[in-house]
Amino acid sequence: MRPWWPVLLCLTLLSAAPAPPPARPTTGLPGPLTRDPARPLLEPRGDGWEGLAVFNPAVIYDGKDYVLLYRAQDRRGVSRLGLARSTDGVTFTRDDRPVFEPATPEEAGGVEDPRLVRVGDTYYLTYTAFDGRSTARLNMATSADLKTWTRHGSLFQSGWSKAGAMLDRPVNGLNFMYFGDKEIRLATSPDRNSWTPEDTPVLRPRPGTWDEGGVEPGPPPILTERGILLIYNGRDRNNVYAVGAALFDRFDPGVLLARSEQPILTVQTAWEKTGTVPNVVFAEGLVIRGGRMEIYYGGGDRVVGRAVVDWPNRR
Repeated sequence: MRPWWPVLLCLTLLSAAPAPPPARPTTGLPGPLTRDPARPLLEPRGDGWEGLAVFNPAVIYDGKDYVLLYRAQDRRGVSRLGLARSTDGVTFTRDDRPVFEPATPEEAGGVEDPRLVRVGDTYYLTYTAFDGRSTARLNMATSADLKTWTRHGSLFQSGWSKAGAMLDRPVNGLNFMYFGDKEIRLATSPDRNSWTPEDTPVLRPRPGTWDEGGVEPGPPPILTERGILLIYNGRDRNNVYAVGAALFDRFDPGVLLARSEQPILTVQTAWEKTGTVPNVVFAEGLVIRGGRMEIYYGGGDRVVGRAVVDWPNRR
């Protein structure tokens, strides 16, 4: 008769063995984006405040309309923010006048590159204030209706800062924001008004890759079942821009879990290859709706485009 004690010993050892550590996520990042439609959504018009370029849009879906807050440049290169609405996310009706424009000396050169989140009844806008000479600062303003704004000034004391993308809900009692235009860092706040930057970057350029020239946040990050998803913009050594994605730990927003090896959106069309700045796709708006991720971006620093991908990983 075959002895059973080796089998019992093996089972005992297996049951006593510690459980393997949880696997690092192999998914949770979106796949390649498809332009939808293949044409720009918005283009410059007239000789006034949006005569040179309209690009780099923030967007929110309010349950009824897509609300687009976009950067517009006049012929002198001064930036203001315009507002447009759409029921389908493609055909937009623009306001005739800007809803946010330079109002302080540090904004003399323009208000640029909006990112927008809604928390309760308040919209939080982060934007770049450019003095028209040599200094850009990451500023914030709030509004209840996207037309009347309260300015909160610069978020940091340093001389140069850009590109702030806030998470719309706290993690472990703190609010988090990814920011930076060469490498991406974190800032924290107990109340969304006073922000403290952290020193160590959480996302750096990778030598020899599509984002070796610099990285910066795209749209505000979203909290998913697998982690905090940040769509980000990268550029190579020749300043050709592309869009990628990074996934951070949902309980520790500074811990990187996964990152796009290849970009999810690259320069392809004529209106991305040419413009006020050539070879640019630059994402700043994101909507999750109907099982799809919709990314709104600037093409060639001159027009607004949209690209989509199936996205079953809901919040």
